[in-house]
Amino acid sequence: MTEIDAKIDALVPAWLTLPDIAEQLGVEVTRVRQLVKEGQLIAVRRGENRALHVPAAFIDGNEQKVVKGLTGTLTLLRDDGFSDEEMLEWLFTPDPSLPGTPAQALSENRGTEVKRRAQALAV
Repeated sequence: MTEIDAKIDALVPAWLTLPDIAEQLGVEVTRVRQLVKEGQLIAVRRGENRALHVPAAFIDGNEQKVVKGLTGTLTLLRDDGFSDEEMLEWLFTPDPSLPGTPAQALSENRGTEVKRRAQALAV
């Protein structure tokens, strides 16, 4: 879990606290912390009280789960040597060839294209 800089913070349109996510997923906050620890979610400290926040785009509120394809994408990026901040920057920077951001593509069930681009970063 890292502190976030203003540039990355501005890229992410909306954030959720861990208790907010726990409520949306119908689980305990400890389970959300475990998802972060396992690398299935990225949490950063932000705001006045430096509370942990996760990008809202990582949670599928309709399905009450982590967005499909996110965990695999994060694993690929980590294997490529990306830090949490670098992953957030990549996921939330618009890519005209997608179109939109990789995070948006994941939430729209276009994970194959996102993973293909993440794999290409390692080359």
